[in-house]
Amino acid sequence: MHAPPADTPALPPQQSVTPARTDGRPTPAAPPAERSAPPWWMWAAVSGLFLVYATLSLRTHERLLSHSFDLAIFEQAVRSYAEGHLPVSEVKGPGFPLLGDHFSPVLALLAPLYWIWPSARTLLLAQAALVAVSALPLMRWAHRALGTAAAVVIGLAYGLSWGLASGIGFDFHEWAFAVPLLACSLAALGQGRLRAAVWWALPLLLVKEDMGLTVAAIGLLAAWRAGKGGRRLGIAAAVAGVVWMALAMLVVLPALNPSGSYFYAGFLGGGGDGAGSGLGSLLHKATIGLVTPETKVATLVMLLAPTLFLALRSPLVLVAAPTLLWRGVSDYASHWGTGFHYSLTLMPILFAAFVEALHRRGTTAAGLRRYLLGAAGVCLLMLPSHALGQLLQPPFWKTDPRVAVAHRVMDRIPDGATVQASDYLVPHLVHRTSVSLFGWADSRPDPEWIVLDTRIAAELRWPLNPIDESIALAEARGRGYRTVAEESGFLLLSRTR
Repeated sequence: MHAPPADTPALPPQQSVTPARTDGRPTPAAPPAERSAPPWWMWAAVSGLFLVYATLSLRTHERLLSHSFDLAIFEQAVRSYAEGHLPVSEVKGPGFPLLGDHFSPVLALLAPLYWIWPSARTLLLAQAALVAVSALPLMRWAHRALGTAAAVVIGLAYGLSWGLASGIGFDFHEWAFAVPLLACSLAALGQGRLRAAVWWALPLLLVKEDMGLTVAAIGLLAAWRAGKGGRRLGIAAAVAGVVWMALAMLVVLPALNPSGSYFYAGFLGGGGDGAGSGLGSLLHKATIGLVTPETKVATLVMLLAPTLFLALRSPLVLVAAPTLLWRGVSDYASHWGTGFHYSLTLMPILFAAFVEALHRRGTTAAGLRRYLLGAAGVCLLMLPSHALGQLLQPPFWKTDPRVAVAHRVMDRIPDGATVQASDYLVPHLVHRTSVSLFGWADSRPDPEWIVLDTRIAAELRWPLNPIDESIALAEARGRGYRTVAEESGFLLLSRTR
């Protein structure tokens, strides 16, 4: 096979592709012959990404580094669905209704898997599969538009991107369902399959209440690209996204939340950055506050860097605007940075915009190679600094002997018991006990058992620091709790009857 001349567009050999448009609208949909099953190497890439994600998640969990917030909360939700009732979480509070916290009924889809294997690992493996398969629609689009080499590079650069890795490396989240839906929707939108784009986007409304504006953005883009004759579906999707988000935040969630309000609205309230409250605070947040402190600008640069900033040349990048805006105006500092899972849903948007930008430019083969090498280089440079970089570090593969001790101590707690536990121990008890977090003000009071790790590093302790934990432990002993087991810093107490 010969490479195309340097002055011709980089297209797969013997493949007829409609030239890219320059008016902002997509190329016509691919003919049926190009919608055949993905080639084996795409499935191999997806399988490889799944193995990488699953290894990172499972090893993190096995090393007692997963958390009560959020893995245990989501497992309690899935366990509730598996038991045939609406989701509740003991970690959030006794019988706390999770549909009053975030509206994520999509989690019910995991209940059948939980029947087979009631474990936090079920959620982690499901997340790994959902995120890995999201690379498939992007690779298929890149393959049709740019060729095999581009599909491989873009698929791997996307799959190993820091935004996905941060989400995989930090427990499980309902946004895992949004990632493949977004990838399918935006790949369809970029190829002119506007109805498919809208239908792939609408299920996002069942993932989380904040997805409404993202659905609206996809709907508006579909309506704009459809022209005069086919705008109705896109506009309907945009209206549905906005209306449903308003209903969820103003009616459904307050009705189901014990506080009678939408809790997370407080993150958008005044005062978090010292700018005061009211109209002045809102104006500040919507302008200067979007780029201050500098963490927000650094995050934006990090988001665009894997696409060499070419994502900005595609209108598809506008679908990222709702997520970036609510993160930017939030008073919660963790929303601003690159940690945790907050960039998980942005990566399929940005890489879809990257594919479209490369295709619309009609770049030469030499130019395309430069862009692909640049994207791959950025991906490799960032790899050691994010969660996937742990796979390259020897300590990640070593198991502390204390892990076996922890399980031996926890095994003494009978099934069905009420328990309070240290943050890192909670996820290992969810599947068979009613467990909450020791030291959390809303935890169920006076459980039958308390199990703690008293040797964990002070900087990792949450929600209590070592001094407050010692005080809380002394108070528990004063209420009649007695030591049942104590080994290698793990302490098990039972309430005397």
